[in-house]
Amino acid sequence: MAKADKASKADKAAEGEVPGQYGDVVSRLEETVGRLESGNLSLEDSLKAFEEGIRLVRRGEKLLTEAEQRIEQLLQDEDGNDVVAPLSVSARPAAQAAPRAPAPRPPPEDDVPF
Repeated sequence: MAKADKASKADKAAEGEVPGQYGDVVSRLEETVGRLESGNLSLEDSLKAFEEGIRLVRRGEKLLTEAEQRIEQLLQDEDGNDVVAPLSVSARPAAQAAPRAPAPRPPPEDDVPF
């Protein structure tokens, strides 16, 4: 009877709504992938599991995008005032940017090898 309970629970999860928390989405996606990889599903059940997996991936991506948009970093403008800005590579102050290597100089005219 435990197998029937597990199968029933998996079917309900596949038909249910996608979880709201990222950790729950990942856990359920791992379960779904495990069911697909087991090779014990019928074609119809495999398609349902695949569709659920796609919904879970999309939900996870949406949650990550929303979290990324909420992340902010504190910057200072030219006058030294604190400014809150969205986190992005282009928003980094010049002082924090990675230093660039100087461009190589061409050899002097009289140092030509021929």
